[in-house]
Amino acid sequence: MSEGTFAALTVVAAVGSGVVAGVFFAFSTSVMRTLDGLPAAQGIAAMQRINVVIVKGWFLAVFLGTAALSAVLAVLALVSRPENGLVVTVLGAALYLVGGFGVTVAANVPRNDRLAALDAEDPGSEAPWREFVAEWTVWNHVRGAACAAACACFAAAPLG
Repeated sequence: MSEGTFAALTVVAAVGSGVVAGVFFAFSTSVMRTLDGLPAAQGIAAMQRINVVIVKGWFLAVFLGTAALSAVLAVLALVSRPENGLVVTVLGAALYLVGGFGVTVAANVPRNDRLAALDAEDPGSEAPWREFVAEWTVWNHVRGAACAAACACFAAAPLG
């Protein structure tokens, strides 16, 4: 693979992980705080709708595309660039794949699935909703920080 192609892929991975980190940051600092301040029925219904919309739009393409690109860059770095940028490239890929993608699959998606099963109008849904907000947001902080760190690693990787 040419240096220019590897450099372009690294830049795209940096941008993708930065965009995903930004979405997670916005959720942690604004969206979840707003939803938590609503009556439970409204917060549940809004988050249920967000979870449907987000997987049908650009976010999912960037989120999954960056995961695939991270895996490709890690392999390319290990195979063809062991002396030039290996550590930061592989670290960036690992942070994104484990901390961003992995945490999403292992922590946030199962909580989203449990939330989808709640009846927003059932008064008994308030306690599970409050638990959801607290736990989901903690894991969102983790994945947001991991994606931001991945962005920094990809940005620090030598491009030539």
